[in-house]
Amino acid sequence: MSDDADDPQAAWRAWHDGRATAVSAPYGPLALTGTYWLADYPEGRIPAVPGLWRATDGGVALTATAEDALRLDGEPFTGDAVLAADGAPPAHSRLSAGEARLVVIRREGRWAVRVFDPASEARRAFAGVEATPYDPAFAPRGRFRPYPEDRRVQVENADGRACGLGLGGELTFPFQGAEHTLQVAVDEDDGSLWAVFGDATGGRSSYRFRFLKPGIPDAGGAITVDFNRSLLPPCAFADHFICPFPPPGNTLPFGVAAGERRLKAALATGI
Repeated sequence: MSDDADDPQAAWRAWHDGRATAVSAPYGPLALTGTYWLADYPEGRIPAVPGLWRATDGGVALTATAEDALRLDGEPFTGDAVLAADGAPPAHSRLSAGEARLVVIRREGRWAVRVFDPASEARRAFAGVEATPYDPAFAPRGRFRPYPEDRRVQVENADGRACGLGLGGELTFPFQGAEHTLQVAVDEDDGSLWAVFGDATGGRSSYRFRFLKPGIPDAGGAITVDFNRSLLPPCAFADHFICPFPPPGNTLPFGVAAGERRLKAALATGI
């Protein structure tokens, strides 16, 4: 048998299996049970979250007593601490309350606390992700053209609020005899591309929008636009994520019958 690198169908199967493992992990997206914006709790008490929380210029101030039973960096925590946004995966969050992990996030100057609970109802009910097997027709070669300067557009998010979405360029590719374009973000660390897109299957046979992470273009901007690896956004797994909707122009006029499509029937509530 050929190596996965020479067998795109085998590589796709390995990718799909890995995704199922990641999303169903104890602190994966299915474990998110709440995102609590501190501005909504001016007195500092968040329902079902121990401790006293408030936003400050330097971060999130947390006060805890022994009764709160919080742990910070693996040790029982009482007293006061100021926390920055947690850049680690939820499984490695600095704060925990029993089996739950508490993650501090910041979005456009707003602070929030997220709770990841491995005993979440969504994780218990997870039946898998519907995905279409690999089809080479959905892996055209494209080209990335960076913008002279990064752009930032306001887009609605899954929580109903509008937030800024940074865009670094355009990804063009051929499909069914026509050229199409997606606006993409560029990762500052490694130069990889990321897009939020809609298509003609959205809200029908696929989730209403999806993510695409095609990788890093070569020096000339060439890159494979592999829709076989279209991803469900985190908000498909838990309502408490704040995923951005596609920016204007990123809804494709054809159906992307490829990649991850929606959650299987036991939890298919995202369409």
